[in-house]
Amino acid sequence: MLDIKRIKENPEEVIELLARKGKDARETIGRIIELDGQRRVLVNETDSLKAKQNAVSKQIPAMKKAGQDTAPVFAEMNALKETIRANDARISDIEQEYKDLMLGLPNLPDPDLLPGGKENNQPLRYFGEPHKFDFEPKNHVELCTSLGLVDYERGVKMGGNGFWCYKGMGARLEWALLNYFIDTHIQDGYTFILPPHMLEYQCGVTAGQFPKFADEVYKIANPVSEGRVHYMLPTAEAALASYFRDEMLKESDLPQKMFAYTPCFRREAGSYRADERGMVRGHQFNKVEMFQFTTPEGSDAAFEELVTKAENLVKGLGFHFRTVKLAAEDCSASMARTYDIEIQIPSMNGYKEVSSVSNARDYQARRGNIRFKREATGKPEFVHTLNGSGLATSRILPALVEQNQMADGSVKVPEVLQKYLGGIEVLRKEN
Repeated sequence: MLDIKRIKENPEEVIELLARKGKDARETIGRIIELDGQRRVLVNETDSLKAKQNAVSKQIPAMKKAGQDTAPVFAEMNALKETIRANDARISDIEQEYKDLMLGLPNLPDPDLLPGGKENNQPLRYFGEPHKFDFEPKNHVELCTSLGLVDYERGVKMGGNGFWCYKGMGARLEWALLNYFIDTHIQDGYTFILPPHMLEYQCGVTAGQFPKFADEVYKIANPVSEGRVHYMLPTAEAALASYFRDEMLKESDLPQKMFAYTPCFRREAGSYRADERGMVRGHQFNKVEMFQFTTPEGSDAAFEELVTKAENLVKGLGFHFRTVKLAAEDCSASMARTYDIEIQIPSMNGYKEVSSVSNARDYQARRGNIRFKREATGKPEFVHTLNGSGLATSRILPALVEQNQMADGSVKVPEVLQKYLGGIEVLRKEN
C-alpha cells in the first residue's frame, strides 16, 4: 500500500511513477485524495457531535433533579444520534472505497528503473560462457526420460497437465538441490522456516497479490466449515511477508533474515508454449525462498546481499547465467525493483528465470501493519521487506541435465551436489 502522505504531497510524481508500470492512475489518485478529504471532514464533524451528545446527556440528571422538562433535551439527543449514525455509515462507506482503491494500486517503481516491459530489461552481467557441444545435444525431457529421472506420463495421469513425477535418482537429485540451497542459507545465518502450505486471505493481501490476483491462486474450501476458505501457497513469500503481521518490532531486532522451503502451487492459466515442455512451467514446483525485514536505511544493502546470494548459488552449480535488471512494468505489482537471475537452457536457445530478487520497500509492511520502533525517537516506522528465490528447482534441474550432458547420454553431477548423492559423479541409466 502506498503512503497517503506522499500521494497528497506529490500526486503528479506518484501518477508519473505508476505510469512507468503501465498504470493510468490519475483518476484513481484524484478520487483517493477526495475520499481522504471527505473522511477527515466527516470524522471531525462526527467527533464534535459526539462531544456535544456527551455534554447534553450530562445535563439530564441535574434537570430531572430540578424538576425541569427534559423532553427538549431528549429530542435534541435523538437528533444528534441520528446524525451521528448517518455520518458513521457514510464514513464506513468512504473508508471501504478508499481501502479498495489503495489496495488496488501497485507499488511505485524505484526512480532508476526504465519504464515499460520486457523490451526494456537490462542485462547487468554474465557469468560463464554459453555451452557448446561437439555432438547433437538432447533436451531435458529426453534426458530425464532416458535416465529415468522424471516420469512425465504418470505425473499427468495423477495430476493432469502441468504436473510431473520425480523418480529414483531424479527424486534424489531434486532433494540434493534443495539440501544444497538449505545448507548454504543456514551457513549464511538465515533462520529456516517451514510455513503452512494453506494460507489465510490476509496473507495474499499483505504480500500484494490479493485482491487483484486472487483468481490465479488455488482455493480450498473447508467441507465442514461453510465459508471457510484457504489459499494454496503460490510462493513462500506470501507466507513470510505475514510472519510479523500486526507486530511492532524493536529496531535492534532488524534485520530479520529467514528462508523457507515449500512446494509452490500456481494455476498458470493459459496455453503452454512449445519451448516450455517438461518442468519449465507447471502447477506445482519446489522452491527455497529468502526473505528479509529491514530498516529503510538497510534496504538497499539487503537487496544486494540477496542478489549476491542467488548468484552464488547458481555459480556453485557451475552454470552459465546472467543477471537482469527489470524495467518498471516487468516488476510485479508489489515490488519497487527486481533483478532476475536467468539461466541458460540450451534447447530453448535463451534464458529462463530461476530467481527473482525484489525489494517491496514499505509497500507490504503498510498492507500488513508491520512496524518497528526507533530507539532514538521512540517513534514507529514501517519496515522494508525483500524476497528472493534461493532457488526454484523446476528450471534448475532442466538446465543441469542439459548443460552437463555428455555424448553418451549421461549427465555430470555438479561437485556441490555429489555429497548428497552418495558420491555419485555421473548419472547413467544404471544408476
